[in-house]
Amino acid sequence: MSADVLSLLWVLVGILLLVFMIVKLKFHNIVALLISGLFIAFMEGMKITKVVPTIQKGLGGILGTLALIVIFGAIIGKLMTDSGASQQIADTIVSKMGVKLLPFALLIIGTIFGMAMFYEVAFLITAPLVINIAKEAKIPYMRLIIPTIAGATMGHSIFPPQPGPMALVSAFHADIAQVYIWGFVVIIPTIICSGVLIRKFIPGLDNMPLGNVMKPVDRKPKEELPSFAISILVPLLPAILMIISSIVKLFINPGSTVYKITEFIGSAEISMLITVLVAMVVFGYKQHKSGTEITQQLTNAIEGVSNVLLVIAAGGVMKEVIIDTGVGNTIVGMLGHLPVSPLILAWIITVVIRILTGQGAVAAITAAGIVAPMIAAFNVNPVLMVLACACGSNTMTLMYDGGFLLFQQSFGISMKDTFKTWGSLEFVNSFVGLLMVLGLSLVI
Repeated sequence: MSADVLSLLWVLVGILLLVFMIVKLKFHNIVALLISGLFIAFMEGMKITKVVPTIQKGLGGILGTLALIVIFGAIIGKLMTDSGASQQIADTIVSKMGVKLLPFALLIIGTIFGMAMFYEVAFLITAPLVINIAKEAKIPYMRLIIPTIAGATMGHSIFPPQPGPMALVSAFHADIAQVYIWGFVVIIPTIICSGVLIRKFIPGLDNMPLGNVMKPVDRKPKEELPSFAISILVPLLPAILMIISSIVKLFINPGSTVYKITEFIGSAEISMLITVLVAMVVFGYKQHKSGTEITQQLTNAIEGVSNVLLVIAAGGVMKEVIIDTGVGNTIVGMLGHLPVSPLILAWIITVVIRILTGQGAVAAITAAGIVAPMIAAFNVNPVLMVLACACGSNTMTLMYDGGFLLFQQSFGISMKDTFKTWGSLEFVNSFVGLLMVLGLSLVI
């Protein structure tokens, strides 16, 4: 067996070991990721003196890039929920678009929430709202849940400053404004297929039972809600600031003070901080909450995502091991002779890691270490590579995936029905998203 094949084999064994520890032995994800990373490092021949620095670099790199972004996203989601801003967005969009266009309205709502906050937070906010809407419109709830979740999962997977796409943008040095622009080109037909058209092909959709876990949300009186304009502006503000920053920088001198200020404001961390401050004012102080109450909301939000943040950071260890051992370059060398687009290869790699690990952000971060050398080797547009991996990280998953279980347990449906609904919409999201990326590769 050649050294290259053996090198690739150890990575595969390490990922299978990760799955075994999580699924069979019920290890915590953090412990399992660290052990798998150590296994790959030693099997690939990494010197023992380099192992600890690699772990520190992997953890520090991810925490340095994503910690504030994840925390700020959780805070924004909490403030939006408690203030009624989420309800205001849902009510206004649904009322403007009407019952006939409800699925498309919910695609928009799901995408906005998926872009603005961590997926689990977006799910737990939107699902009760949608159940309320379904009851009022006398529509089987799953017909409206599918478009909402299709939008939320795709919005979360493709757009910065969410953890997965942000890590890809950082690893591939892609332009954030272009990721947004071409990301919308990818996402619109994709979520229409996965959220609206797919419902025609799912048998028994109207008769799926609704368990008693997911309760309809308690609605606030209309007069207590923030305005629609401010409710929709806040979750979109980071994207607006980053896009404006990227556009303005095209027309000013890179050495100027204005350029530096624009770059500062347009960074993911600062744009999110600005959004948090705006949210604290409009969803907190303006709703007559005290500083103590707002601080408690922030504390609760941070506590809720602390475990998720550490799991993502542990995923950075495996990514760093793959980079430092040179496995990524080895894979590029092996795959370079295949008559397949590097975008397809990147998508396949990310899909496999997502299915095996059950973590979208971890799949994106780990794949980044493997895929990054392909950009220079095959002269690939970094933005398209970001989108290909992002679509790969949002794919059909198995029953140990957190998103799968959240969907199944929240609605109290069977595993079979979960595969028919969640599994189908995720597969279509991933596959149609890839087709759109390949289409874009012909023109940009």
